[in-house]
Amino acid sequence: MMSTAWRDKQDHHLINFIGAFLAANLYRLNFLSISPDFIFNNGGLSVAFIFETSWDCGNAAAVFSRVNALKRQFKNIYVVVAVPTVEQIESFNQSYFKYGMELGCPAFVPVNDPEMGFEMMLKIAHARGVCKQQDISSTMRNEREQAVQCMDAYVRVLTSIPGIDDHDANMLAQAIGSIEAIAKASESSILESTDLSRDKAETIIRFFRDPQFYLSPKIN
Repeated sequence: MMSTAWRDKQDHHLINFIGAFLAANLYRLNFLSISPDFIFNNGGLSVAFIFETSWDCGNAAAVFSRVNALKRQFKNIYVVVAVPTVEQIESFNQSYFKYGMELGCPAFVPVNDPEMGFEMMLKIAHARGVCKQQDISSTMRNEREQAVQCMDAYVRVLTSIPGIDDHDANMLAQAIGSIEAIAKASESSILESTDLSRDKAETIIRFFRDPQFYLSPKIN
């Protein structure tokens, strides 16, 4: 997304370059009334940018005031500043410390020209999106591992009941559900929902409800 206010201040050649560059990289460009100059949505992550296409020392106060305002609104925000001359670089560095910017909060990205600046924005947004996807994949992988571990524990509990094997445990899990639900289930509901024999159903009921049964030693 590109800010309409930002667009209206730029040279049309730069806007054409941005449109072509985005299209070549399979991005869709929308013009909207937004607070930052750009917002990229990549891999489920939104990254905002302030884009100063040519540093103007006379406008430093307004730029840094805007940065301070927007960094409170956007968690992921970068400031890209084109400083093509030595004088502009020195002016920017002086202003950065004059207005009390905290290093990395947000990150400033100095570039030689606007075209390079936009390419850097796209690379940053893409990299952040890839990292976000990797985090999601890692979380899903951990959740799958936890689910497998929980199921293993579930099976171990049920197969500790005399006569109940892995097949029976998996069938009980699918048909009845949790250990608590199985403990509360009636013999008739176990027989109706599974292919377990009446002897196994009776054993399950006794295991959960008869202290003399589940506290007595078992010989398998």
